[in-house]
Amino acid sequence: MTRFIALISGKGGTGKTTSSIALGCAMNYFGKDVTIVDANITTPNVGIHLGAPIVPIHLHHVLQGKNHISEAVYMHPSGTKIVPASISIEDLKKTKPDNLKNVIKGLKGMSDIVLVDCAAGLGKEALCALESVDEILIVTNPEMPAVADALKTIKIAEELNKKILGVVLTQTNDRNLELSIKNVEALLEKPVISVIPKDKSVKEALIRKESVIHTHPKSNAAISYKKLAALLLNRDYKENIEKIEEKEHVFTRFLRLIGIHH
Repeated sequence: MTRFIALISGKGGTGKTTSSIALGCAMNYFGKDVTIVDANITTPNVGIHLGAPIVPIHLHHVLQGKNHISEAVYMHPSGTKIVPASISIEDLKKTKPDNLKNVIKGLKGMSDIVLVDCAAGLGKEALCALESVDEILIVTNPEMPAVADALKTIKIAEELNKKILGVVLTQTNDRNLELSIKNVEALLEKPVISVIPKDKSVKEALIRKESVIHTHPKSNAAISYKKLAALLLNRDYKENIEKIEEKEHVFTRFLRLIGIHH
């Protein structure tokens, strides 16, 4: 049975696309067949991040009725599959997101897990993408504007009767923790199930058009995403960050003390 999981933020710049790719690759690391769909029709980035900005058949073609979504699936060298969207303005003008639900459901039975990278904000694109999934991960930063938008996203997801798996707190460090984890949980009334530290390895992976899971498998960010994947897949996974980095980040030490990192 295919699991359809959306990653949505309600706000741009929270690391949602990076998280979609890293989580997908981490799940693939645990042996799952994963397809990442770039449902950001207006400003797609999955293909760009993975070195495939232009492909013969893309999600826009599918939404225009020219192709079936199975024809827009591409295998990344890592083993993770992606459905890129078009970066062309002309394709954008010809495409409406209304049929996203039916199109994405066309992947049923083709993968163990379909991760849907939603558009930023809470416009029609994001809502159409939300309707295509059963489960949702809220991606946000420990800052009040991002958390406020995340709260709106949660309320809409609940109105759509979607299962919210939890909150992924990204780009965190000891200087930008405007809100504590407990405060974020109190405001959103949802558990923070993963804390992803700000890590230069993520930017280096982006430059190399790869996922941090493969370029820097021992980095703090990669380990955090693998822990999130293990949690969602109900797998055991342990890796000692202290042995990997001589100087452990102050924020990571703080997380371990409060039980987020083990």
